[in-house]
Amino acid sequence: MRIREINAMRGPNYWSVRRHKLIVMVLDLEEMEERPSNKIEGFRDRLEKLFPTMYEHRCSVGEPGGFFQRVEEGTWMGHIIEHIALEIQSLAGMDVGFGRTRGYGEKGVYSVVFAYMEESVGRYAAKVAVEICQALIDGEDYDLTDDIQKMRELREAERLGPSTGSIVEEAASRGIPWIRLNKYSLCQLGYGSNQKRIQATVTSETSSIGVEIACDKEDTKYLLQQAEVPTPKGEIIRRESSLEETCKYVGFPLVVKPVDGNHGRGITVNIKNYDDALVAFRCAKESSRNGAIIVERYVTGEDYRLLVINYKMVAAAKRTPANVVGDGTSTIQQLIDEVNKDPRRGYGHENILTQISVNDLTLGIIKASGYTLDSVLGDGQRLILKDTANLSTGGTAEDVTDIVHPSIVFMAERISKIIDLDICGIDVMTSDISKPLEETRGAVLEVNAGPGFRMHLAPTTGLPRNVAANVIDKLFPHGSTSRIPIIAITGTNGKTTTTRLIAHLAKMKGHKVGYTTSDGVYIQNQILMKGDCTGPASAEFVLKDPTIDFAVLECARGGLLRAGLGFHKCDIGIVTNVAADHLGLKGIHTLEQLAKVKGVIPETVLPEGYAILNADDDLVYDMRKSVNCNVALFSMDENNPRIKAMQKLGGISAVYENGFITICRGEWKMRVVKAVNVPLTYGGRATFMIQNILPAVTTAYVKGFTLEEIKAGLETFIPSPAQTPGRLNLFQFKDFQVLLDYAHNPAGMRALQKFIENIDASVKVGIIAGVGDRREEDTNEIGSIAAEMFDEIIIRQDKNLRGRTETELIAMLDAGIKMKDPNKKTTIIPNEREAATFAIKNAKKDSLIVICSDVIPDALELVQKLKEEEANKLYGFSTEDIPNK
Repeated sequence: MRIREINAMRGPNYWSVRRHKLIVMVLDLEEMEERPSNKIEGFRDRLEKLFPTMYEHRCSVGEPGGFFQRVEEGTWMGHIIEHIALEIQSLAGMDVGFGRTRGYGEKGVYSVVFAYMEESVGRYAAKVAVEICQALIDGEDYDLTDDIQKMRELREAERLGPSTGSIVEEAASRGIPWIRLNKYSLCQLGYGSNQKRIQATVTSETSSIGVEIACDKEDTKYLLQQAEVPTPKGEIIRRESSLEETCKYVGFPLVVKPVDGNHGRGITVNIKNYDDALVAFRCAKESSRNGAIIVERYVTGEDYRLLVINYKMVAAAKRTPANVVGDGTSTIQQLIDEVNKDPRRGYGHENILTQISVNDLTLGIIKASGYTLDSVLGDGQRLILKDTANLSTGGTAEDVTDIVHPSIVFMAERISKIIDLDICGIDVMTSDISKPLEETRGAVLEVNAGPGFRMHLAPTTGLPRNVAANVIDKLFPHGSTSRIPIIAITGTNGKTTTTRLIAHLAKMKGHKVGYTTSDGVYIQNQILMKGDCTGPASAEFVLKDPTIDFAVLECARGGLLRAGLGFHKCDIGIVTNVAADHLGLKGIHTLEQLAKVKGVIPETVLPEGYAILNADDDLVYDMRKSVNCNVALFSMDENNPRIKAMQKLGGISAVYENGFITICRGEWKMRVVKAVNVPLTYGGRATFMIQNILPAVTTAYVKGFTLEEIKAGLETFIPSPAQTPGRLNLFQFKDFQVLLDYAHNPAGMRALQKFIENIDASVKVGIIAGVGDRREEDTNEIGSIAAEMFDEIIIRQDKNLRGRTETELIAMLDAGIKMKDPNKKTTIIPNEREAATFAIKNAKKDSLIVICSDVIPDALELVQKLKEEEANKLYGFSTEDIPNK
């Protein structure tokens, strides 16, 4: 068996619009295609022995044990590998269950699709599942231990921490989109100009001064003391020589910690003599960036964390460091092992509690207490194993929110204002949190910026608190929005022009627009990325930009199949058409499959949004059946029965009727403009451009643009290298014309053919090329259409051969030409620049040269350069031309 490729879906995709995190592995079974599971002796027994928990896999049978039943009856290895990949992720603590295996369109080749939680784990699971399956086939033993641990480590390295993750999950539950901005905890909530950012539990609204103060224990303590907040007596020193005198001044027991520390690093508590203080001082120095160390009175009592969000206390927890309690017979190591058996404890952050690890710090604490790991504690005797109560080191938490004394609540909220932190964790030491601190001689130990939420989200005992909701309430108050309008356009032809036209209409309306096309990414008319930018990464690029408030995104099949969409929901989804293009690639072999790919766009439209569909295209019209939103239609025929039916239902449609671009609400017509007056139609000659205009005007109308605004936008959108690069760019030379267009498939060539039929020319010369990632019959058809369109043909070659040789592609085009006209005058000039230069230099009077190009910037540069040379030659400027000289 051989893995051809592994792709990770990260958004709505061909396999599932709802399940965004999917691994799609293209697997060639090779000789195993002839050996299903029931033909391999002992295979089921070995599989069941290695994975007894797979009994819960119901598979298509629909009941426990269903999968093993399928294996017994005989199923192919791709299906088995799918289930193995799911099971090993579950064993590693990631509960995933969705999977499917389908034919790729080639014998023995399958798309193995399964869910993942973290991408690196999913990719690893795909590879390992194949290795495990091969071992089962070969009858070899396989130890899962290392793989399970590796997946846990990958998960911990990649996943968001529990605090960040809880905020993201809360946002997602409210329909707020999010994007992870780095490999750590920096995340964007919302899109464009309405976005907010979080990093762990620090937000884009958190005061940077507040964070600086909280990170400086000296400043924090000074401000709190000035405000009469009870804090432990203490001193800040920088030199070891000052330690002894400070210890005498403060008095034992002591706490030693770095001024700029966090997360419990470098802190030593309950120090009772100078020697231990010296060790603690040196430990704190290692964790300190500025060298300043706090030595303060050790306040006895219990450790409490008060969480304040938006200057209101929302949760409180009592924290207990990792510890064991003796039973009179077990060693300390045995007691630790017993505690770690608690099913609530796991590796890293996988469960609500973390396993207690025995490191150098733990060994040091045990030794300082007069024990070793082999020592036996007396019955009921408690031994603290860590010097802080952090959950990440094995500590526990008890929710005490409801019993915090009102005076302490008031104090906590006042402290958040004093330090100026909208989200902060306040550490308090007291014997009883239900009493005022002055009664218990308690004190405030620290104020923390970016406090962890884990102890409140999932306390060991007590009521869990959804504190992430308070963060989202603050960032997105009731009535605010996190989204910007997203218009998504797909189809075989016309996507780019429709995208550019909608972006133009939005700009005319006053929006700050970001849009993606097959030419590049534009932010407010500035091109920031060049090339084919119709995939998810380009969409995210636009949605990340904080300067835009309107997004228009061209979405091509390649990105959808490679990674899914770069967004989860859009306001309007447009499908222009579905025609044969790129068939035979990525497992898509039929028009119906291609329509399913394109149909992902309308399926992602928000319920209150619109799917705008081409009523003249059967496959596009059928997409209305699978959407969960409003539907609007467009047609070049106002008498199309589908349009009539929509009008009777009171729906919205756009039609071309009696020479007008017309919007209909129900049966009422609202004529926008005559098509001949829209520059994009070239006086009505480019009928396929009218088809591109219809969904654009429909989009503008449903987004609230007035008819006058739509009309003005259409009349000011001039087809040109600047507005529509490579889309019907017509250049007038002195004695001939040059037309540059992106037509690159049979449907596009047919549309171009109808346009140039309306152009008078003495000779029509076409420069065409074959595309390597098309079927041979598609390339033949382009040649045949060209033979109908042009009097003379120049065959060139694309920059990117995409899997075929130059000779093969030229031969396919030539064969197609000869199928239609064996005597057609044909010249072969492989280099595009040389081909275009040859045609223009040898152009006949009143001729039309049509360049079908896929690398638009290069072709535009050449044609404009040649036109400039002609103009300089014919109309060169001299001083005699100066007016009024």
